[in-house]
Amino acid sequence: MKPFDSPVAHSSAASWSRTAVIAIACAALIVTLSMGVRQSFGMFMQPIGREFGIGREYFGFAIAVQNLLFGLAQPFVGAIADRYGVRRVLVVGALVYAAGLIMAGLTLSPGGIMASLGVLVGLGLSGTTFVVVLTGVARLVSPQQRSMAFGLVTAGGSFGQFAVVPIAQALIAGWDWRGALFGLCVFILLTIVAAIGIRPPVQDPAAAVVGEPAGGLGKALSDAAAHPHYWLLNAGFFVCGFHIAFIATHFPAYLVDQGIAAGVGASALALVGLFNIAGSYLFGLWGGRHSRPRLLAALYAARAVAIAIFLAVPLSGASALVFAAVFGFLWLGTVPLTNGAVASMFGVRYLSTLYGVVFLSHQVGSFVGAWVAGRLYDTTGSYTPIWIASIALGLLAAGVSWLTRDDAVAARPLLRPAESTP
Repeated sequence: MKPFDSPVAHSSAASWSRTAVIAIACAALIVTLSMGVRQSFGMFMQPIGREFGIGREYFGFAIAVQNLLFGLAQPFVGAIADRYGVRRVLVVGALVYAAGLIMAGLTLSPGGIMASLGVLVGLGLSGTTFVVVLTGVARLVSPQQRSMAFGLVTAGGSFGQFAVVPIAQALIAGWDWRGALFGLCVFILLTIVAAIGIRPPVQDPAAAVVGEPAGGLGKALSDAAAHPHYWLLNAGFFVCGFHIAFIATHFPAYLVDQGIAAGVGASALALVGLFNIAGSYLFGLWGGRHSRPRLLAALYAARAVAIAIFLAVPLSGASALVFAAVFGFLWLGTVPLTNGAVASMFGVRYLSTLYGVVFLSHQVGSFVGAWVAGRLYDTTGSYTPIWIASIALGLLAAGVSWLTRDDAVAARPLLRPAESTP
């Protein structure tokens, strides 16, 4: 078999059920709103900093705490979703997320920004984004349809960035940053309505999935901990989080520092979302036809090349927008590929928990990317070191992903080196 081939490439997918189509649409809407609001926080860095007299390190650290809690809570939130259902977790997560935005809009001190945007929003995100909604979708589609379904939902997150970031900028301009946060809160509350459309399966198909771990959650976690390729996925996803948090949090301010109009930063983040609609969908589609780890390797390598070229050419508004479009195509394509790889290894019964652990690695990377970038800027007055680190980490993630295999755990002993399927 060719390296990029996968058995599912030669199997016909069953037709989409009405329940699955509704769930995919609602999941995409939820991710559109929750991730769209989250990706707009970089627009708040400068107005909040001016009002409270705080540097970029402090705001970056608040977003870093948000990302870290988002990840730390994820395995536990995933376990709750596996046990009690996706919809309940989505509702509670949306309420906590909305409370964080309201608190941020009312706060009178920098500490309030940390508690609201950092702590509450971080916890709320853990119940309203990819880990939870993709599990709800995974249980309603066949294994052959799974990567494509994940890509469609992930594309929703990209559309959210394209649609919500400009709205956030307009709200800040018209209502100040406090009013903008109240306006964005309405979007988060709409996710509660969308959660109704993610119904539990009549009969859990997870029981029929090849490689489904017997012995409950403890056995599933034990199998994952003993599987070297699972940890390689964790390593690659750390780099993904580093890249995304750095760009989303600091890119608009970086452009302003270089004399580029503030509106270009908002347009750049919107372009990231627009082009990732195509990227997420296509990587999800390709993940059902080719090796997901090899696609991840190509994606991470392409990120490193894109950053290197961006730094090498003279900076202008046009070059910033071109970079945003290219990087946007590569933005969240990692999500359907990584989630699909975890499902391929271990099945979907405990997917929220097992993908939640991998997502924790992503969020640790996000913590480092958001905070260290601000720290280095306040110390050196430059983002150059973090750009260089981003290139190096992209190449490292490409190498790690190239070595990864996502065969079902039942297909071979867990600790043996990966072998090609005949």
